Formats: sequence, structure tokens, C-alpha cells
Amino acid sequence: MKLRSLQYIVQQSFKGIWRNKGMSVASISSVAASLTILGLMMVLVLNMGHLASLAQTQFDSVQVYLEEDMDSQKIDDLGTEIRQINGVAYIHYESKEMALTNMKERWGEQGYLLDTLEDNPLPNSFIVHVEHIRYSDDVVDVIAGLSGVDEIRYYRDIIDNLIRIAGLVRSIGLIVIAVLILIATFIISNTIKLTINARKREIRIMKDVGATNWFIRWPFFLEGTILGLVGAMIALTIIYFGYQTIFDMVTTRFFVIFSAYLLSVEEMMQRTLVMFAVLGAGVGALGSIISLRKHLEI
Repeated sequence: MKLRSLQYIVQQSFKGIWRNKGMSVASISSVAASLTILGLMMVLVLNMGHLASLAQTQFDSVQVYLEEDMDSQKIDDLGTEIRQINGVAYIHYESKEMALTNMKERWGEQGYLLDTLEDNPLPNSFIVHVEHIRYSDDVVDVIAGLSGVDEIRYYRDIIDNLIRIAGLVRSIGLIVIAVLILIATFIISNTIKLTINARKREIRIMKDVGATNWFIRWPFFLEGTILGLVGAMIALTIIYFGYQTIFDMVTTRFFVIFSAYLLSVEEMMQRTLVMFAVLGAGVGALGSIISLRKHLEI
């Protein structure tokens, strides 16, 4: 395609957008609304998936808290019993002092708050790593019957619930987004229809002087794509600043420990940028194609 032809196509696309400003704004708004809701759903689903993934790593390791009055010999004997359970890959012992140190590290800058404790409230424990998730239930059942075990921290119910909720949110989100994308496609299609009607005489002249069908179609196709992309960028901007605000509130005003369970703003944007651009351009292009097929008889 010659540079002059490309320049003409781009100019006509922007002229079409400007000529039908009201419908163009409606098209951009519908795409932005659809993708903003999609972004909200993605924020929920991705963070739930991240949380489930973190919990999954803990689910692979069952934490066994020991009774307070156990001496070192009893602890060693219990460790030997646990190692012999079918499905246990390996275990390691975490003293109450080590547990407190690890908690301080996890709390980061807020770790100094734990220095105010008069006594260490954390128990001694074994962290038991299983060979595979399918062994976890059986391993926990056996450990629960051993002498000296005070409590077992087990995350299966939490993970199952997180996965179930994430699936429900994803399903509802897909239905809502499908409806909104259809509405956005319809509005963009009507925007292109108005542009076609406004240029019918010009299109006839272009055909008479030998313009190809695709040369005539390209400005309308590009116009729809631009509308979709602008809507996508607006939605991405809303999601970015909204998620940044929520992330800052959680990590600075509430409990800093929660930040470990949220995707960072940068990672969230990396996962959504390409998807939004593709969806926005795709919706715009689809609306253009539908309108061209129905209203541009060339």
C-alpha cells in the first residue's frame, strides 16, 4: 500500500470519527464500560488464583504444632514417626524461636512490632512436606493420631473454597462481559453505518474512478478499530489507578502482611494490557465488519 493511500485511509478514519462525534463517544464509552467490568473481574480472579497458588504451596506442606511440654527426646521420636508415614517426602523442625524470627521477616518493616511481646506465643512445630497432594488427607489423618500433636494446620478447605469462588466469579464475569461486548459491537456497527451513509455519494464516485473495494472499506474498518482501542485504553487507565489505590490502601493503611497475597500493580498491568488492546481492537473491528457487510454494497 502506497504512503499516500495509507495517509488517505487514516485521514478518512479520523474524519468519520469526528463527523459522528456523538456515536463515537457512545462507542468508546460502551467499550470502556465493558472492559472496565472485565478488568474488575480479572482483578478478582487473578488475585484469587494468586492466593490459591500461595495457599497451594502451604497445602503441600502440613504444619504440625507440638504440645508445649515436650522435651527434645519426645520431639525427635515424633519426628521419626512422621517420617515413616507413607506419602511424606521430608520434614523439618521449626522451633518457636525460629518461627518468631520467620514471622518478623514476613512482616518486613512492621516486624519490630513483635519485639514488644513479653513471651513467645508460637509453638514448636514440624513442617511436613508430602510427595503429592493426593497423599495429604491420609498423612493428616495419621499424624492426628500421634501422641504429642497439639494442632495441625491444613489448607485444603481454604483452597477448595478459593477455587470454587474464583470459578463462580469467572463464570458470572464471562456472561456479563459477553452481553456488554455485544452491546459495544452493536453501537460501533451503527457508528460505522452513519459514516457510510454520510459518504455514499463519495463512495459511488470512488467506485466510478476505479477504486478497489478494500480501498473503500479500509477507512471504515480502521475507524472501528480506533474506537475500540480508545475505549480499551480508557478502561485500562481506570483499572490501573483503581487497583493502585486499593493496593496502596491494603499495604499501607491496613496490614502490610496482606500485600504478599496480592498481585503487584506492575504484574496486574502486564497481564491485562495485551488482553485489553486485543479485545478493544477486536470489538471495534468486528463492529466495522458487521456494518460493512450489511450497509456497504460494493
